[in-house]
Amino acid sequence: MKLTNPIKFPNRFFIDGDWVAPSSNSKIDVFSCVTEELFATVAQAQQADVNRAVDAARKAFDKGPWPRMSPSERAQYMLALCVELDKLAEDGALIWTSESGVLHNIAKMRMRTLSSTYAYYAGLADTFAFQERHTPQAGGNVGLLVREPVGVVAAIIPWNGPPGIIASKCAPALLAGCTMIVKASPEAPGAAYLLAQACEKAGLPPGVVNILTADREVSECLVRHPGVDKVAFTGSTAAGRRIASICGERIARCTLELGGKSAAVILDDYDIDTAAKSIADRGRFLCGQVCSSLTRIVVSSHRHDELVEALSFHFAKVKVGDPFDATTEMGPLATRHHLKRVEGYIEKGKAEGAKLATGGGRPANLDRGFFVEPTVFGNVNNDSTIAREEIFGPVLSVIPAQNEADAIDIANDTIYGLNASVFTNDVERAYAVARQLRSGTVGHNSFRTDFSIAFGGFKQSGIGREGGTEGLLAYLETKTVILDAMPKSAGRVVG
Repeated sequence: MKLTNPIKFPNRFFIDGDWVAPSSNSKIDVFSCVTEELFATVAQAQQADVNRAVDAARKAFDKGPWPRMSPSERAQYMLALCVELDKLAEDGALIWTSESGVLHNIAKMRMRTLSSTYAYYAGLADTFAFQERHTPQAGGNVGLLVREPVGVVAAIIPWNGPPGIIASKCAPALLAGCTMIVKASPEAPGAAYLLAQACEKAGLPPGVVNILTADREVSECLVRHPGVDKVAFTGSTAAGRRIASICGERIARCTLELGGKSAAVILDDYDIDTAAKSIADRGRFLCGQVCSSLTRIVVSSHRHDELVEALSFHFAKVKVGDPFDATTEMGPLATRHHLKRVEGYIEKGKAEGAKLATGGGRPANLDRGFFVEPTVFGNVNNDSTIAREEIFGPVLSVIPAQNEADAIDIANDTIYGLNASVFTNDVERAYAVARQLRSGTVGHNSFRTDFSIAFGGFKQSGIGREGGTEGLLAYLETKTVILDAMPKSAGRVVG
């Protein structure tokens, strides 16, 4: 079945509140990861387009009404945006599945709740402490701690989960009063175009949200642009290092949500089969293209073989196929290039001496699409390539440990620190181990992350947090104002 791309203006960019023609005829072809057929062709931005988008966002921030509105006024626009996004949920689900391979029934469910992120931040308008009163200690009678928008934000979006990742950046930035350039991934631009359609319908002031799609070279122009105050990036640690170095040159703000090599620590009191089923079930989501996925499974050496067998049993049962088929349990990888990358890691795992327990190839019944079998390696050395580098696919490495302390050391022996989980029946042990793991999130007895609290990583898994009030703080600058008296025009002040 050939699917129709629902993007309305793929040959345009959304800049300054209008659908504008690109500066060149350069195009990007987007192929369905299911059929390998052409799914969409979108305009490819050049430096002139980046400059135009930044100029629009800069004008909207420096001269426009958006940052000068109260948070409550901005929240009304955000709630209108929620209405428009809900109308586009079916289109968004079709695009996400076609571009990235997520199961369509999951995409539909997630897209129906996408607007809740914008609604959550809109709800903070009347509760968050944008102004706090303090007592000055060095003169003056009123000290105000004021939180103001950071300015123009460049949001750079990856290809694996664009709808939610866009929301986690745009929603807090908009409430804060920032203006934005959303740079879509060339592999998966559709969600950004739908956001532009929703912004237009919701009536956001011109220049508040601008949308374009560009490759890495032009994206770097956006990161370097002096008109951009902050970069919010989700993607690989390698790209994050580059962005951080550029931002460091000009002291631009940045939030980096980067890669992971997350560990599941299985303590000796926990049932092996229950742990294996949980890990295998969550490991198949989005074909393992999840930065926080639990891919290093650390277990006592005397239970290693039992866990490898159980993981292999549950992973081998996963039905791989067309993500639009309701009976499918895991879809394809997003692109041919990424498929080759994952296959290369599997070959390297075998070459370096790990034991391939299940999977490792292409499903026999699928002759097109970017599919790979769910794969389990046993007897993995934590110094090996497949244990050190992010594979970003459904490949699990089981690593034997001598005891609990050794398991914690192995879990922490990585450049990453995004996510982890502890499997034990004893909540006290779970908490004790969680406090020793150098990770931004630690779950109990399952893969767990929660953007309503905060999400982000230690070490080279990133800088800053997204989600919750922590995610709002990332788009605010703090100013101290010391006055002789409280001004009547200050509005709501906490404290």
